[in-house]
Amino acid sequence: MKKIEAIIRKTKFEEVKEALLNSDINWFEYHDVHGIGQSRQERIYRGVQYSTDVIERVAITIVCRDIFLEPTVEVILKVAHTGEVGDGRIFVSEMLDTYSIRTGENGDTVLRDKK
Repeated sequence: MKKIEAIIRKTKFEEVKEALLNSDINWFEYHDVHGIGQSRQERIYRGVQYSTDVIERVAITIVCRDIFLEPTVEVILKVAHTGEVGDGRIFVSEMLDTYSIRTGENGDTVLRDKK
């Protein structure tokens, strides 16, 4: 099993969400996150100066079977891409186990197959 964590632009979240759902990835977690990027500059918007140090993004977390790793990552790469600095990152890590709280089952059989 793999855990995919993607940090993407807020403006791309709805597109990525729809693409994941259309690819039969029917469960994932997401939340708003703030980070500090490499670009540090001051900007002026409507006469107010603000810093671009803190970047607002959306973090998406997906746990999947190994065979679904590449297709899932490809969907995110394709849809979240703008070609500009700040498109985000995808992190993949190994999951040791998973448990169903309702049934007590464990292992990757707890994860549903794609339709």
